[in-house]
Amino acid sequence: MRYLVNGLQMKQADQYTIQELGIPSMELMERAALRCVEVMEEEKLDLSSPCIVCGSGNNGGDGFAIARLLAGRNHPAKVCFVGDVSHCTDETRSQMHMLREIGVEICNEFEDGEYSIIIDAIFGVGLSREIQGRYFQIIQRMNETSGIKFAVDMPSGISSDQSNILGIAFKADITVTFQAEKLGLAFYPGKEYAGRVIIADIGISMEKTSVDKQAAYTLEREEYQRILPIRKADSNKGTYGRLLIIAGSKGMSGAAYLNAKAAYMTGAGLVRIYTPEENRMILQQQLPEAIVTAYDHYDKEELLGLLDWADIICIGSGLGLSEQSEKILRITLTHAEVPCLIDADGLNLLAKHREYIDSIKTDIIITPHMKEMSRLVSLSVEELKRGRMEILEEYVKQYHWTCVLKDSRTVVASLDSHPYVNLSGNAAMAKAGSGDVLAGVIAALMAQGLGCHDAAVLGTYLHGRAGDYARAAKGSYSVLARDLIEYLSDALKEIETTGGSQ
Repeated sequence: MRYLVNGLQMKQADQYTIQELGIPSMELMERAALRCVEVMEEEKLDLSSPCIVCGSGNNGGDGFAIARLLAGRNHPAKVCFVGDVSHCTDETRSQMHMLREIGVEICNEFEDGEYSIIIDAIFGVGLSREIQGRYFQIIQRMNETSGIKFAVDMPSGISSDQSNILGIAFKADITVTFQAEKLGLAFYPGKEYAGRVIIADIGISMEKTSVDKQAAYTLEREEYQRILPIRKADSNKGTYGRLLIIAGSKGMSGAAYLNAKAAYMTGAGLVRIYTPEENRMILQQQLPEAIVTAYDHYDKEELLGLLDWADIICIGSGLGLSEQSEKILRITLTHAEVPCLIDADGLNLLAKHREYIDSIKTDIIITPHMKEMSRLVSLSVEELKRGRMEILEEYVKQYHWTCVLKDSRTVVASLDSHPYVNLSGNAAMAKAGSGDVLAGVIAALMAQGLGCHDAAVLGTYLHGRAGDYARAAKGSYSVLARDLIEYLSDALKEIETTGGSQ
């Protein structure tokens, strides 16, 4: 497990290391500076004419320490202090003094010039206010000046918590961040401004972070392997679950097809599609493995029988917003006694009929994209993006559901679990039907016995990895949702090596 922390969580880890473990702040600063210099050398960056721009806080102290280390390696830097000297931390004052002691001059303004590398050490992770006036102009000039751009811990101007740009931000080619990746470096647009992120271990203890349920995490490949359901030698289709997919409407057979095929490709044993009669023929032709139960009018008793048959239910993809769809969703949520995944139109109907929620008596996964989630929480998409982690935390506390909030960086939130941030996937997946595939993948993992949170985490990762394989084969423009299904096998084989079968 690798944590993705916000500014407050990083500050708490830093203070715990200093106050409880007894590692001085100056020692951590020296380690941070040394690791930055080592990265510059390992990456063979041009250090013939460095410029380091420092602020008043400890990020500036890191910058002054970097300048001293570079000078000791015969790479004297132009050092610019752009902060307020009256606001300097004790550590930063000490670093400025040590730098002057070895004869390095510190100027009080960023000076334009021909630099081989510009090192940003102005604000770091602590910034929460909009950048204006003089600082705005300085960062703008730094961005416009030629040379490799290198950020210390965080590009100045990126919120470490929400990844939004606080007025303006330094546009780095490389960011060396200390001990743990910050949420602002994982989400967009912060990720674009950070360039390539290198995590430097400088000895800050993350022990307290592990018990903070608000701290987000991601996983390494071997950890996904451990979640993957086992395929037993002595098994049959019933072993891997009966999945009922309630999807599609007139002219929307594609959603049901993508749900069901993705579910089969992810290992579900038996998939039944409940869909309008108009979709029967095309689904039977395109996916003969699926059982198709079609309706031409609402039949409560038939639906109740199907709900009783199922081990897992996936409802909503392409369902439409008709009165008939409302009835189907209401009866499903009222009577389902097995875990249920709600997607797409199911969520739009739920936002319209919040009274349906009161009758739910089973485990629920919802898979909204940002617009669908904005309807569920009655906020704008921009408000949701600015506060997604806090909003998700409150939402799952209220309903005790698992929420898969889909975006360029998808977040999985569940009660009593750390929020998970998925780092697989790419922009080639931004096509109609991609979400239908994800719903099928997650539902299939639920059918094979995974709990809601694990199914959502593994499903989101596999969906993204399938997208990575698809882009590698077809490029960034030509990937279709059906291609994600085809490359699910590659994503599964990648982690099946040590975890998939007996």
